[in-house]
Amino acid sequence: MLSRDTATTLSREPRTRAQQARDFAGRIFGTSPARISITAFLLVIIVATLLLSLPIANRSGHAPDLATTLFTATSAVTVTGLTAVSTASQWSVFGQLVILLAIQIGGLGTLTMTSLLAIALGRKLGLRTKLFAQEGLSIAGKQGRLGEVAQLLRTVVLTSASIEASIAVLLAPRFMLLGENLFTAVWHGIFYAVSSFNNAGFTPHSDGLVPYGTDWWILLPLCAGVFVGSLGFPVILVLRMAGINPKRWNLNARITIFGSLILLVVGALLWGAAEWGNEDTLGGETVMEKTLHAVFASVMTRSGGFNLVDMDQMNPITKLITDMMMFVGGGSASTAGGVKITTMAVVFLAILAEARGDQFVTAFHRTIPDSVLRIAITVIVLSATCVVLGTAALMMVCREPLETILFEVISAYATCGLSVGLSGRLPASGLCILSVLMFIGRLGTVTVATGLALRSRSRLFKYPEERPLIG
Repeated sequence: MLSRDTATTLSREPRTRAQQARDFAGRIFGTSPARISITAFLLVIIVATLLLSLPIANRSGHAPDLATTLFTATSAVTVTGLTAVSTASQWSVFGQLVILLAIQIGGLGTLTMTSLLAIALGRKLGLRTKLFAQEGLSIAGKQGRLGEVAQLLRTVVLTSASIEASIAVLLAPRFMLLGENLFTAVWHGIFYAVSSFNNAGFTPHSDGLVPYGTDWWILLPLCAGVFVGSLGFPVILVLRMAGINPKRWNLNARITIFGSLILLVVGALLWGAAEWGNEDTLGGETVMEKTLHAVFASVMTRSGGFNLVDMDQMNPITKLITDMMMFVGGGSASTAGGVKITTMAVVFLAILAEARGDQFVTAFHRTIPDSVLRIAITVIVLSATCVVLGTAALMMVCREPLETILFEVISAYATCGLSVGLSGRLPASGLCILSVLMFIGRLGTVTVATGLALRSRSRLFKYPEERPLIG
């Protein structure tokens, strides 16, 4: 056996760089799931920025400034869609491929990372690897198999690939009929498919979707891709297993699906009514075209990022409606941003329960725990704080109307990607502010909500109650 002095001497021997790298990776990835998500997304953003800085990634052979390149990479990885330069004009096919891969990695990373966070939360509750079985899916008979990590990630990738392939197959023939050659049509079909399902909003055309504003063949698949992507993988998996029978859905799926449908209808009615007579947007369209635009806008304002009209020409009330829709976002563990539908639904149900005098917050004959309500309130308050601070910071670096700055800030934080044109006019400092907002918005609500759940603890004592005055 080695003596204590000999063991001490051996332990102090210099470690190789490989060992030091493994130790560093172990400290990063072995501490918390939230740190894993943040580190992984940062690394992908850095790599995408470096690739977009290469001459081969730019049509002119010269990359834009670092702030613009970083902004584009961050927007792609966080599946936002805000751009400071034209995707079609600035970036070559290689550059667009980098953006497409960044979107795909960012979208899949969002799904897989949130799934890993849910696994960690499941372990905290004693569920171990039964990720979506008892905690999320509640589908009898298949809990054990679906709870395995490898099976979960495989299902995520296959489901995403099949949905994106279906959208691409629908779009590519249409682009060919519109005069594009086979390679270009297939490339555009794939690009739009990935961008729509991941709620990214990037377009490979210099004019975006404006030339296709009345083409149902293109717009409907994009709407479907964005809507399905905004539901979230847990909900998609429930639909795959339980079908369209709401009685077999769990609470999360019911709130997300019904909430999304309600917001779709209400958003279309409000947006259409606000812009119906605006000659700069919908005024010259037919009734059918106005209806299509309103439905399309309602889907895209909650995270899709595609637009058919000049957002800067919308009425102020329409911009306010869009702000609210972007802030809400889509479903949890989805490619959509915002504070999420379930978060807003829980707070709304709590307000409704308080108004009725109910003791518990309930939905679909299920009681929602108080801890979930506290997390929902925390996420909303922190998100609103980020929007306020981001707006104040941007007001310090550019002279633009408040409604313009607020629109761009909410779009960045909610990773929506709709723009009134401000991103293209901002200085480097402004682009950096929006980049930080996009990064926080993509990871903030997930990491905060899960972090709070992981930090929950029980005490063996309780302080005396005392009621402060409210209101």
